[in-house]
Amino acid sequence: MDLDATKTAELCNVNRNTANRHFNMFRVRIARLCEDTSPFKGIVEADESYFGAKRVKGKRGRGARGKTKVFGILKREDGKVYTEIIPDCTRRTLQKIIAGKVDIQSVINTDGWHAYDGLVDIGYSKHHRVIHGKDEFARGANHINGIESFWSYAKRRLQKFQGVSSSTFYLHLKETEYRFNLRRQDMYAILLREFREKPFI
Repeated sequence: MDLDATKTAELCNVNRNTANRHFNMFRVRIARLCEDTSPFKGIVEADESYFGAKRVKGKRGRGARGKTKVFGILKREDGKVYTEIIPDCTRRTLQKIIAGKVDIQSVINTDGWHAYDGLVDIGYSKHHRVIHGKDEFARGANHINGIESFWSYAKRRLQKFQGVSSSTFYLHLKETEYRFNLRRQDMYAILLREFREKPFI
């Protein structure tokens, strides 16, 4: 039901710390499941986003300070995403993740950020771009609307926690990714089966 720990503690008549402890255990397992994803194949979208407090002194996007940088990949066929917290948005960082998570035969869609320069040189011969700086957001099938929809979903969901600490942001991000990927399935049944097959130690 995606309730916070306070509401869950009230409904279950347990201490809030108990609810938080169990939620943390669940999120650790969920994060591991997310990290075990197979390479993405087919048509994919790649993009970065920034999470944190509202922008300071008008700076936003890649120029924003004090925000957590997250890189995401979405597979169009099933709408599933993979996310990763990144130290920077350089070519080396982003292309290393792409090389590890995206099959070389895939069609990659990105925006015009220079870090995506050279994807063809490392073997991704099908790379399409949309240049947001020129008010270009789609050219037929060339767009990154799917991954941008995920960013909107993730930010809306995380807002309800009224601030997520840097120490737990990774786990909250992975839970958000997992919920998005299973949005058309019974997540409760899937997790229950997972926990039964591999109980917590």
